[in-house]
Amino acid sequence: MAELSKEGATPSRGPRGPGRGPRGRGRPPGEGNTDFFTLDGKPINELAEKVVFINRSAKVVKGGRRFSFSALVVVGDKQGKVGVGLGKAGEVADAIRKGGDVAKSRMVSISLKEHTIPHEITSRYCGAHILLRPASPGTGVIAGKTVRAVLESVGIKDILSKSLGSKNPANVVKATLQGLQQLRLRENIYRSRGLQIKTPAKPAASAAPPEGGTPAAPAAGPAQ
Repeated sequence: MAELSKEGATPSRGPRGPGRGPRGRGRPPGEGNTDFFTLDGKPINELAEKVVFINRSAKVVKGGRRFSFSALVVVGDKQGKVGVGLGKAGEVADAIRKGGDVAKSRMVSISLKEHTIPHEITSRYCGAHILLRPASPGTGVIAGKTVRAVLESVGIKDILSKSLGSKNPANVVKATLQGLQQLRLRENIYRSRGLQIKTPAKPAASAAPPEGGTPAAPAAGPAQ
């Protein structure tokens, strides 16, 4: 029978037997890893996720009104890839999560020229009409909050934009993404046509003056 340390106290336990590991419910290293990667091997955790718009809809039922939410989410790696997704659920958090998952699965590559776009482009989607123009370094992103969410997710830092049509966030986002997908670099255009980019010829160097003296003065004209 185990000895009692104090009168009425519970018996003290002896040392743990061999073969018993530490207590706890922790998982061994490497187990339960939830890191996901894109098609090019980029970790999903590095993607920037922005919620553009959250809409609430109500359905009238016998016991009252039943609400549901939809979230428009833009996801990008700020290095030329972006995706747009719409998620619907009974809770806001679930709608945002679904929209982010859809956007990550629909990411597309955009042709950029340094931190701006290679040329001017206009795009229409339903009632939305978007104008995008390249800008010089230091200009910044001149855009509304809806267009800005897409441009910053792509990685554009200098651009001019104007929304000329509908202000519906869903249509504005889709028009912006459609316009960005139409951008093409000069190298890609030449390659598709089987042409080579011609580099401008260097100007010929002027004749160097003779060593040890100044260049000779031009001869004087005939006397009048």
